[in-house]
Amino acid sequence: MPPARSGTRLHSLPVIDLDDDLVADVAKALGTRTKKETVNTALREVLESRRRALALARLRAAAGDGAFDLELFEDKVNYRR
Repeated sequence: MPPARSGTRLHSLPVIDLDDDLVADVAKALGTRTKKETVNTALREVLESRRRALALARLRAAAGDGAFDLELFEDKVNYRR
């Protein structure tokens, strides 16, 4: 099947065998109405979740390396300046 053209962007239209019960459960959890919206929203959420986890891991590593002045954060007077 050739790609569909939407404006200037090409979108692929693959045929995917999806678990309909799983899609329905995910749609309910996400509040989406169509399979397309459900899959796209779920993909975005997974990517965002992975990005947040990576950012948190980097912050933890930086904190472990002493990148932050923790005494400054513990001193509420200086912390809120």
